[in-house]
Amino acid sequence: MRDKLYVRKKWILAFLFMAIVPFGVLAQTKSITGTVSDRGGNKLPGVSVLAKGTDVGTVTDVDGKYSINIPASSTALVFSFIGMEPQEVEVKNQSKIDVVLSESVVGLDEVVAIGYGTQRKSDLTSASVSVKSDNFVQGAVKDAGQLLQGKIAGLSISSSSGNPADGVEIMLRGINTLNGSSSPLVIVDGIPGDLNTVAPQDIEDISVLKDGSAAAIYGTRGGNGVIIIKTRKGQKNAGLTVDYSAYVSTQMYAKKNEVLTADDVFRLKAEGYNTLDTIGNNHTDWLDQISRTPFSHNHDLTVRGGTSTTSFVGTFNYQSKQGMNLKSDYEKYTARLEMNHTAFNGLLNINIGLLSGNSLNDAVDKNFAYRQSLIYNPTAPVFDEDGSYYELEGIQDYDNPYSLLMAADGSTKDTYNRFYGEITLKPFEGMSAKLLVSRNTWYNKWELAESKQHISTVRDGANGNASLSSSYSLDNLLEFTLDYRKALGEHEINALAGYSYQDNHYETMYMFNKDFLTDYYKYNNIGVGAAILDGGAKMSSSAQMNKLIGFFGRVNYSFAHKYLLTVSVREDGSSKFGSGHRWGTFPAVQLGWNINKESFMAGVSAINLLKLRAGYGITGNEPKDPYMSLTLLKADDKNYVYYDGKWVQIISPKSNPNPKLGWESKKELNLGLDFALWGSRITGNINYYIRHIDDMLWNYSVPSPPNLYNSVWANVGKMENKGLEIGIQGTPVKTKDFTWIANVNYSTNSNKLVSLSNDQYQYDGNYLDYGYTGDPIQAVTHRIYFGSRVGDFYGYKSVDITVAGDEWGTTEEGEGVWVIENGEGERKLMNDATTDDKTIIGNGLPKFYIDFNNTFKYKGFDLAITMRGAFGFQILNYQRMFYENTNALPYNIMKSAYDKVYGKSVLTYSQEYVSYYVEDGDYWKIDNISLGYTFDTNKIKAIKSLRVYGSMLNALTFTNYKGLDPEVSRYGDTGLNPGSDYRDKFPTTRTFTLGLSLTF
Repeated sequence: MRDKLYVRKKWILAFLFMAIVPFGVLAQTKSITGTVSDRGGNKLPGVSVLAKGTDVGTVTDVDGKYSINIPASSTALVFSFIGMEPQEVEVKNQSKIDVVLSESVVGLDEVVAIGYGTQRKSDLTSASVSVKSDNFVQGAVKDAGQLLQGKIAGLSISSSSGNPADGVEIMLRGINTLNGSSSPLVIVDGIPGDLNTVAPQDIEDISVLKDGSAAAIYGTRGGNGVIIIKTRKGQKNAGLTVDYSAYVSTQMYAKKNEVLTADDVFRLKAEGYNTLDTIGNNHTDWLDQISRTPFSHNHDLTVRGGTSTTSFVGTFNYQSKQGMNLKSDYEKYTARLEMNHTAFNGLLNINIGLLSGNSLNDAVDKNFAYRQSLIYNPTAPVFDEDGSYYELEGIQDYDNPYSLLMAADGSTKDTYNRFYGEITLKPFEGMSAKLLVSRNTWYNKWELAESKQHISTVRDGANGNASLSSSYSLDNLLEFTLDYRKALGEHEINALAGYSYQDNHYETMYMFNKDFLTDYYKYNNIGVGAAILDGGAKMSSSAQMNKLIGFFGRVNYSFAHKYLLTVSVREDGSSKFGSGHRWGTFPAVQLGWNINKESFMAGVSAINLLKLRAGYGITGNEPKDPYMSLTLLKADDKNYVYYDGKWVQIISPKSNPNPKLGWESKKELNLGLDFALWGSRITGNINYYIRHIDDMLWNYSVPSPPNLYNSVWANVGKMENKGLEIGIQGTPVKTKDFTWIANVNYSTNSNKLVSLSNDQYQYDGNYLDYGYTGDPIQAVTHRIYFGSRVGDFYGYKSVDITVAGDEWGTTEEGEGVWVIENGEGERKLMNDATTDDKTIIGNGLPKFYIDFNNTFKYKGFDLAITMRGAFGFQILNYQRMFYENTNALPYNIMKSAYDKVYGKSVLTYSQEYVSYYVEDGDYWKIDNISLGYTFDTNKIKAIKSLRVYGSMLNALTFTNYKGLDPEVSRYGDTGLNPGSDYRDKFPTTRTFTLGLSLTF
């Protein structure tokens, strides 16, 4: 028995010994202390100190000191600090290790896309900015433009509609034209396109050429700036990589208009107020009737890889979006295949690709249905007793909103295809010859049918109607460039020469018919409509084409990366110009001085980059129509004369020729400062620009005869545009596990219309009117005085309202009449006012914008918050102007219509455009919140990376504006009536998204 106990004790002791010894060995550590400083002797706090091969680490204190106990198995310490080159030091037998870290050039060697090439960020001499995919806005974005929302100073991107098929508005450095678009030129992989050309998930980075000196290389097309999009590419000497990302999202209205409900109507009528007539005991929420809880999903698959000579990438994107409206479905497919092959030891490179896209969008008019959901009687039923749609008779533009959607059917179909190929030959070191060709086709088909039950056909006796239209566009592009790079000691030169040819052919057709025997055909058998027999059917078609040829060159020169010079010129010939003015020259020059590379800055280790820039360039805008310089003829159904007993159609002029018609010229000076401090822990840039836009197009009245027509297009107008931009990025906190990166942008812009007259063409007057309220008010909304800022609201300045017994004698005038104040300070009743009493009552363009972006990373978690705001502008609230008035009955009105105006009386006067409805539009938005987690996949062989995230777009808005959303159109319907919050605008939404990204 004793032997058994002895043996048992021996085994127990042996087991304990075996357990304790390894633990003791593992528990053996070594203590190391030290100090970390930079090359200037400055102690560095917050430096990460990690035992190599372990997760044991610490950070230096405020004096740069650290103390760490490392496992005996660890052989080295790794020191890392943002803005510094990481350093690995072997431990050996040392117990004290002091380290001096060298500044890195984080971001300064980053390559930024410029026109027809790239340039190191530290050598950049223009106001160009690049945003990588890691910094894009995350979530269910509408298009590629929304990826940049709030990311770049001077770039205004707004999403003012909740319709998923509506894109975003982009304006770079203000409005630059009176006729045409102010949107920047978009280049996708070297080929002109648009923001819908490529799926957002397929974009690697986006560069924006903001100033004229950078955009001048694009000549007549660069007047509004340039956005250069680079898609994801295949990788040589890489195995097969598969990326899959997907998200699901839903939406809710960010805010609703508070109109009278059925309960409100019944209550007001019981209290004796003048309100809507009741129709039975119905309680209909019309907005709810045409709305839903939407569900959207997006899938993106990318396959890429390559050998030592060949790489490929294939992407497929599918989007299925639902808006809040019942008829707001949007579906889109985009696919891209690209292959790159290098031969003859790098002498020859061939790149070919195919991009194809197809989208389908519901074409039923959702905006008008939304208007009706606000104004239709909430006590009316959706359906009549016989099951047909209930309609109120005898009231203009008063339609059942549900029937407007459900009794109509239509779609818009777009198909886009691009084939492109690029051959690059490198005959000797430094020389590159490149040939790029592309062929782009776009086809659109719009179709709409309104059934026999649709109110428009019932009211008009149309017995059903159908419409069809189609458009086709073909773009061909050929560009040849020679690029030469050479370094001679401290001298570096990069010379570029090129030729560009582009043509476009566009055609469209339209047809309409009505009076169908059945709704079965919809728009698929439009010829059977009986209106084709009595002349009620319509059809039209048109075609146009234009060509653009360009010769361009650029030289970049650098001495010791200290003194920088860029000179470029482009000569463009366009068929849109007049015969005597086909060619235009667009030169540019840029200067840069890297002050930090001067000898007197050698001891200033805190400054990594301090660069002064100056650039001057001339760019242009082409005429919007290719035939504005020619004599155009018209022949239509109104152009007949009675001759020899019958009606004969005639052809007559509809424009005068102008052989001198040319491009609008934008001359821009940009002064800039770039800086990077403390190892690029803080970076930023400041830009001041001033633009003079000359030769703006305007249509002038001329006598006829001797002219064929009574007006002619000519280059006469002048505009000034200037502003300040500041962008700063920093890393306030950087530790082993936690990083906070912040970015702040500030920008201003001011537009001024200088004149519209010269010695030959005189504009009659000193102002331009733009914008229109629509019925029943029928008033112009904006006026631009020569020499004054663009975007001014022009109308009656209301200051009071009359009530019984007040100073305005309302026993005769009545109660609730506006009191206005004219530009001379004189007050009078609206009944006595004339158009001369109108004055400037606000401005729709913000004076300045602020963006504040934050990214937080803690271990595997990441949190991104984008905030932005616009300040110093006003908004014309159309909803209040039309619906905040009891005189608008029998249309439904807003609840606030029964609030006292100026605290005195409920408004009963007719609807008017007055300053009471022009509100301050200042806002601050927490625009995008995204929270993600990246899993550690080191132990999962099949998965290289896995990230899940949730995001919210249009999260929260702080504003005093009473409307739905202060982020309204910057353009308006003409480009020069900004700040108009239209009554038909579909409300903006708040979007919630859950997504994942996988790499295999």
